[in-house]
Amino acid sequence: MYEPSRVLLPFHIAGFQYADGALVLGDLKAGDKLTLCAERDNPHDPEAVAIYYGKTKLGYVPGNEVGPLSLMMYYGHEDVFEARVQQVAPERSPWHQVRVGLYVVEAR
Repeated sequence: MYEPSRVLLPFHIAGFQYADGALVLGDLKAGDKLTLCAERDNPHDPEAVAIYYGKTKLGYVPGNEVGPLSLMMYYGHEDVFEARVQQVAPERSPWHQVRVGLYVVEAR
C-alpha cells in the first residue's frame, strides 16, 4: 500500500552561524526533535520562525520557505508539524552544517 513521505520540507537552518548552534553542534544527531517558535515581533521579518534545540536557538526556517509554515502557525496549526534534524555535517560551512526536515505529524 502506498504511503507518502511525511517530509513536507527539507532545509538548512538560516542564520545558524549567527545563533548559538555552534554551542550544541556536537550534541545534535539525526532524528533529534527541534522546536519551532514563531517570532511575530521580529523586526526584520514578522513571518520569522525560529528553531530551537532545547533552550538553544539554532537559527531560522529560511525566508524563502517560511511563508506557508508561518501562516499555519499564525492560525493555530503549529501542532500539525514537527521539525527533526536530518543531517549534521560539522565539516561543512555553517549555513550547511545542519539540515532539518519539517514533517507532517501522523494523525490517523
